[in-house]
Amino acid sequence: MNKDKRTAIYTRLREKIPRPETELNYVNPFELLIAVILSAQATDISVNKATALLYPIANTPQAIYDLGVNRLKHYIKTIGLYNAKAENIIKTCRLLIDKFDGKVPRTREELESLPGVGRKTANVVLNTAFGEPTIAVDTHIFRVSNRTGLATGKTPLEVEKRLTKLTPDEFRQDAHHWLILHGRYTCKARKPDCPDCVIQDLCEYRHKTREPAA
Repeated sequence: MNKDKRTAIYTRLREKIPRPETELNYVNPFELLIAVILSAQATDISVNKATALLYPIANTPQAIYDLGVNRLKHYIKTIGLYNAKAENIIKTCRLLIDKFDGKVPRTREELESLPGVGRKTANVVLNTAFGEPTIAVDTHIFRVSNRTGLATGKTPLEVEKRLTKLTPDEFRQDAHHWLILHGRYTCKARKPDCPDCVIQDLCEYRHKTREPAA
């Protein structure tokens, strides 16, 4: 795919959603960090339901750490892998208190030193909380990038590196949000809604659907 086509794709996605935002509910970097940790292999809707109960009770590293693992599990038990996530969140809160003065660090290396925080989570926090032009590649973005030809790769890291390199500067800050929303609501895993897609004529996917998604 050439640069002009990439620019056209991002331009149309921007026209459709001028100010894209994460669908996770949060009011500060710490709440976002916890929400993103919880969102692994879980829907944003399920995370928002859990944090709506948790954050009024505890929304700081110290407050969540004081809950302890078992009490934290009570609030997040509806989310997949909640046992492991509770353990990681408590350990992360302890590190934030001891090492980072209770604040969310602003570098990738420091973020990835926190339990439960991998490259994707770090990229989301850097982009959404701190305005860095990072691109977090989840299953939606991996699918959209490969299907459309925007940035092909066999692994999320390959796709991330290609997207970062090939995405024009003016679109890089919001590229993550546009692509994840496009994958979530239009370029779906089982059946992409090609007839209702704003970039269908630019997309290089060979198996486009002809009928609107049910």
